Amino acid sequence: MNRRAQTLFAVVGALSVVEVASGVLQGFYTPVFTDVARALGISDGDVNWFEAAQLVASALLVPVLARLADLHGHRRVLLVSTAVTALGSWVMAVAPATGAAGFGVFVVGSALQGAYVVWLPLEVAIVHRRAAADDRRTRRAAGVLVAFLQLGVLAGALTSGALVESVPVPVLLAIPALVVTACLVVVAVGVEPDPPRAPGRLDLPGLGLLTAALLLVMAGLVAVRLLGPGAALPWVLVAAGLATGAQLVRVERRAAEPLVDVGVLAARAQWPVQATAFLSGMSVLGAQIPLSTYARADPAVTGYGLGAEASFVSVLIGLYVLTLLTGALLLTPLARWLGTRRAMAAGSATVAVGYALWLPLHDTTGQALTNMAVAGVGSGLLVAALPAAAVAAAPPARTGFAAGMTNCSKTVGGAIASAVFAVALASTGGIEDPTAGAAPLSGYLTVWAVCSATAALAAVVLLVTAERRRPGTEPVPGLLGSTDQSR
Repeated sequence: MNRRAQTLFAVVGALSVVEVASGVLQGFYTPVFTDVARALGISDGDVNWFEAAQLVASALLVPVLARLADLHGHRRVLLVSTAVTALGSWVMAVAPATGAAGFGVFVVGSALQGAYVVWLPLEVAIVHRRAAADDRRTRRAAGVLVAFLQLGVLAGALTSGALVESVPVPVLLAIPALVVTACLVVVAVGVEPDPPRAPGRLDLPGLGLLTAALLLVMAGLVAVRLLGPGAALPWVLVAAGLATGAQLVRVERRAAEPLVDVGVLAARAQWPVQATAFLSGMSVLGAQIPLSTYARADPAVTGYGLGAEASFVSVLIGLYVLTLLTGALLLTPLARWLGTRRAMAAGSATVAVGYALWLPLHDTTGQALTNMAVAGVGSGLLVAALPAAAVAAAPPARTGFAAGMTNCSKTVGGAIASAVFAVALASTGGIEDPTAGAAPLSGYLTVWAVCSATAALAAVVLLVTAERRRPGTEPVPGLLGSTDQSR
């Protein structure tokens, strides 16, 4: 192994620890949110506000942090975002002890914790530079990072599910906070300082317009949750957000150093990747809560569901994560065989098949696990491929921005899907009805149909825009590099 490969191996090793922490954050809370709600004295339905706060914060933070990373260094911004995430995690841990203010404190903490979504894009940008812009090495490293991410999700879900009955909630919530805090040391010690960056500045007018556009759209989506699709206010807010977004595009096209580089996003090699991120977010993010609530539904009462307990939900999450890990590890051989774009299309098609299987097959645990396994393999492949594909299609000075926008696009897609699914799953039944508060089965069928259709659309977009691959252009990569040592 040459010196460059050794350096890259060490960097990926350090960043893998960060991805384990990211996975813990993504897997730890879902099985125990009911217990968190009880500790905070709120209803289970109010848990959605935690998700909403984090989605809004993530959508705002990702493009800003990604741009700052291009200006001031990816490692430096990775350290800052890790510190913010650690702060948010500790705020969430102490929230149950703050009495009546606990709900608001937890919402603030959840929003701050949303800074973690920029980690993987920044890590891919760091690896891309360490790999001397070798796309195959970057893609291989991204697969490794996503594999550790999924291991973290597995560890987080199983740990919280196992400890929730025996550990007080504040102590339980301190576990992910400790894990993220440890990442600060890992990044500081294990990742080399950034080289000098090119001069530049943050585009404040663009930041203001982006913030206004996202807040208006997100406010409209929250209003859909609260008021329903028949109310006028949600659509007025969404229309205002879209109009602000159109103004943002006009302003950014004229800006010398835009926050949202419209030219990069509109490039033929870039926009299909961002569109795929948006569409995949609808299933990867938007379908999480519906899958969890379906698993917890008691078929003796509602006529559907798996009747699972919280501890078993953590096991289901763990099994799903193993399939995500499998998909992430399949990225390199599939990309070598099909080319990166077609490998991503295969992942999207697999997600479409997995969610389509839910429509006729949803009555038993075995059927649910099969459907989740198929969708999980495709989702894992996409999660690993998207940041690397965005970096490969971006100019050298905009790699952090391009990779970060995949997460931003995915977050917005998940937020939109979350609002649509919330309406589809609106509870039915009167006060004397034992199914009061339960979602109709038709709502879950709608969720699965939308997830399948959007994934299929992503596959079509990727196939239509895929470039013909010349023979010999996809050499076999080694552990973290190509077999061509002349690089």
